[in-house]
Amino acid sequence: MAVSTEEIAHAVELFSGLGEITTRKMMGGLCLYHDRTIFALLMSDGQLYLKGAGAFQQVLEDAGCTRWQYQRDGRDKPTFMPYWTLPDAALDDPDVAADWARRALAHL
Repeated sequence: MAVSTEEIAHAVELFSGLGEITTRKMMGGLCLYHDRTIFALLMSDGQLYLKGAGAFQQVLEDAGCTRWQYQRDGRDKPTFMPYWTLPDAALDDPDVAADWARRALAHL
C-alpha cells in the first residue's frame, strides 16, 4: 500500500514550520527532507517517524517514542532503524512537530 495524497499533504503541513519541505516516495512510503536532509519518514501505514542520531536518540526514547524495527526472514533478532515515532503531542500540532523536527535536524 502506498501513501495517499492526503497523508502526504498532512505530513508536509505538520512540518510546515520548518520552511520548505520536499518529499520523495520510496518503497511504498515517503521521505521528508528539509534543506536536502532527510529528517522523517511517512510509512505506508500512515505512521510518521523522525530520524534520530547522536544524543537525540536518548531524547526520543526518554519522550516515550518507539524505534522503528522489523524482522528479517531467517533472523532471530529484529533489525533496528534510526527512526522513532513522534511524541503524541506532535501528531496534530504543527508547532510541536516542527520543534521536534528542528531538534532532529540539529543532530544530523
